[in-house]
Amino acid sequence: METNGAHVIVLGNEKGGSGKSTTAFHLAIYLLYEGFSVATIDVDSRQQTLTQYVRNRRNWARNHDLHIPQTTHYHLPLSRGDSVSQNHRLEFDVFRHAVSEVESEMDFLLIDTPGFDTNLTRLSHSLADTLITPLNDSLIDLDVLAHIDPVTGEPRELSHYARLVQRARKERLAIDGRTIDWVLARNRISMLSSRNMRLVHSGIDQLATRLGARVAEGIGERVIFRSLFPIGMTVFDPVQNHSVAGSPTLSNTSATQEYKSLVSALNLPVSERAKTRNEARRAWAHSQSKGPLTFQHMSPLTS
Repeated sequence: METNGAHVIVLGNEKGGSGKSTTAFHLAIYLLYEGFSVATIDVDSRQQTLTQYVRNRRNWARNHDLHIPQTTHYHLPLSRGDSVSQNHRLEFDVFRHAVSEVESEMDFLLIDTPGFDTNLTRLSHSLADTLITPLNDSLIDLDVLAHIDPVTGEPRELSHYARLVQRARKERLAIDGRTIDWVLARNRISMLSSRNMRLVHSGIDQLATRLGARVAEGIGERVIFRSLFPIGMTVFDPVQNHSVAGSPTLSNTSATQEYKSLVSALNLPVSERAKTRNEARRAWAHSQSKGPLTFQHMSPLTS
């Protein structure tokens, strides 16, 4: 299974709480506002954090009569059969169906993976054009990639997840001769300098070199994300759509700029179809000087 049209972005990290779902959703909404067509798939049938984020957004928009961009979203049902192999087959069929529906229609497909190894986790990584691994500023979080020397910050033995990505890269190269652009995104960045933070930074840089990955400055630790999740909003949505009206806070403004910088660092491709649509949308918005630009709702959650 491969995609021909959509650029596949996979959020992967075998440690929970790294910010995969928040990052995936913010990237999806940002790309929608930029005029791209975007689909999302939640491969984490257990937690389904991304699916809940999407559901929160649609409920908030419906209850407040908001016309805001919505991603075309698919989530995997939690298979509860007695046969593990049968459950895996059912999940794979849903996943394959979702990918086949959007691969030629969308500009971007974002896939959120669970914090543990599954068949679909490995398959998702093999499909990735861009793989984003959010990493909290902690030696504990770096352990998901390799064991780090606590004195020098030098990476030692590679972890299970790093080897999983290496295998996915080899499979992808063998299938279509393409490689996976692996981006290690620093997340929940501490604003305070310390010896531990310097070790973390050194460890990330050395790991990236060893793994053939890139490092991108990610998102700082901000309370605003906790308040946005229940209503399905992002820092890219107009502030009047949030529960608290008023001017954007410094935290909101800083987070917006950080996400824009992250998108820039990803070096995502821009298809001719998306360029044309984006230009048309901007031209239409300019012509509608007496009213705001609005978006139509996209398709509902699909099982």
